[in-house]
Amino acid sequence: MRVVVLTGAGISAESGLPTFRDADGLWEGHRSEEVATPEAYQDDPALVHRFYDARRAALATVSPNAAHHALARLEEVLADDLLVVTQNIDDLHERGGSSRVVHVHGELLVARCVVCDARVRWTDALGTRPPCPTCGAAGLRPDVVWFGEVPYRMPEVVAAVADADVFCAIGTSGVVYPAAGLGDLAAAQGASTVELNLAASAVASGFHDVRQGPATTLVPTWVDELLG
Repeated sequence: MRVVVLTGAGISAESGLPTFRDADGLWEGHRSEEVATPEAYQDDPALVHRFYDARRAALATVSPNAAHHALARLEEVLADDLLVVTQNIDDLHERGGSSRVVHVHGELLVARCVVCDARVRWTDALGTRPPCPTCGAAGLRPDVVWFGEVPYRMPEVVAAVADADVFCAIGTSGVVYPAAGLGDLAAAQGASTVELNLAASAVASGFHDVRQGPATTLVPTWVDELLG
């Protein structure tokens, strides 16, 4: 049995990590155009760094929850037949015990140098414009996929989804593409699809099974069912 799981902000929210996007579309009081585009970084890098430095600091204060641990338990059984594809930039899947994780929107704890394109693990602030450990330039930015940039490793993800027997979306809004289209792709290839979410997503109608409730309740139950 080959399983692909797509996760979004809803799985991390129960760990106490803010989703940063309010009902009115603001991220911590900022429009996305101010903090999550290449143009924003070019226009006001200090503001963008403050925003992501705050997110990095917040990440250090939270822990994986029962949903993260349940997916790690599923990996213990399925091994390479499970792939977790996350839109989240936190490291809660990894801290929860998962190792087969693809971060299509990048990682908060990675910095990328705009000068030499090196990527390095990074837990400190970037707002002080520290030098790149590889080339020495003050060119480090969050290794986060902003609006207008290309998500990471999508050919690998699409291939895994097309080959899956089961596809599960957890805590996703269903409005950010191309990830939002993965459920339709899986169903078209014959996979069984399930959505686990607090409320039905924008693409819930395309899933075979839609369950509503907290991820910390739904995910462990679904994993138990899957493992029989």
